[in-house]
Amino acid sequence: MEYIKLSNGVEMPLLGYGVFQVPPEECERCVSDALSVGYRLIDTAQAYFNEEGVGAAIAKSGIPRDEIFLVTKVWIANAGEQKAAQSIDESLRKLGTDYIDLLLIHQAYGDVFGSWRAMEKAYRDGKVRAIGVSNFQAGRFFDFAHYVDVKPMVNQLQCNALMQQQGIEPIHNQFGTKMMAWGPLGQGAEGFFSNEVLNAIAASHGKSVAQVALRWLTQRGIVAIPKSTHRERMEQNLNVFDFTLTDEEMARIANIFLKNMRFRATLLASIIALTSFAQGVIDVHSHIITPEFVSALENEGRLLDEGFPIPKYDVMAHLRWMDEAGVNTSVLTLAAPQPTSALVVRKTNEP
Repeated sequence: MEYIKLSNGVEMPLLGYGVFQVPPEECERCVSDALSVGYRLIDTAQAYFNEEGVGAAIAKSGIPRDEIFLVTKVWIANAGEQKAAQSIDESLRKLGTDYIDLLLIHQAYGDVFGSWRAMEKAYRDGKVRAIGVSNFQAGRFFDFAHYVDVKPMVNQLQCNALMQQQGIEPIHNQFGTKMMAWGPLGQGAEGFFSNEVLNAIAASHGKSVAQVALRWLTQRGIVAIPKSTHRERMEQNLNVFDFTLTDEEMARIANIFLKNMRFRATLLASIIALTSFAQGVIDVHSHIITPEFVSALENEGRLLDEGFPIPKYDVMAHLRWMDEAGVNTSVLTLAAPQPTSALVVRKTNEP
């Protein structure tokens, strides 16, 4: 295993196991398999509803607690200083531990500054070894990091060979923040495992596309947390430190251009899903998306329906993100700059 060192000196494994969408009843088995295979970083969250399964697996593993790097996240419903503090104690109880290695704010919604104050206190009290954020895009991250006392040590973002997050790295570097990648294998999106560049490089090393994609991230110093419920795939995903990509191969992957419009539509759908999931705590009004954008996606085999409103502030961050991914954002029409204005976008019919 290779490690990175966080800004406070804490060492963190570069590869871990994520339990997003692992059902609670399956979580203990999956984490037990992951630990037995050799994973020592486990990533969970309050909103995954499987912290207890993670804790049970760790308790039964026989592995010393200080050899496991445990990550969890404060959910939107627990935002604010008091509620976040209570939720941290509840996570400690569910995980069956007296400290968390890395605690993140899960989404950039709600009273994030109140949550951060609770996390800073937990950090100073020894309940948490490191603190950070998740899903904070460039503008939001810069604003947040500028005003807090303890700077975020980690920002967990969707990041993979086709969604590279190159643009935010200079901002992270200003604050000594490391990146952690969720969805490091593209969430199974069309165009990922069939990518010609990734396949050619994989063949030259006798490795899989997944292994090359994970190695590309870890060689960039980005922590990756692939998820699988199958033990053999867990083993394969972990077996990436016995080869090294050349500078030329790293550059070839970095230059991959997103030509597959269906993959772009999948990225858009993931943005919508994440944002609409938080709508219960956000007051928004609906506006429109241009017919040109609808046509552009429909022409690529996507039927758009069921509009979801996205808060305008976050739309701007997401548009920058989509632009980096190669999506033509110039056809989008934004509402007038009002605090509650929003853009209506559409989700695809496919899951």
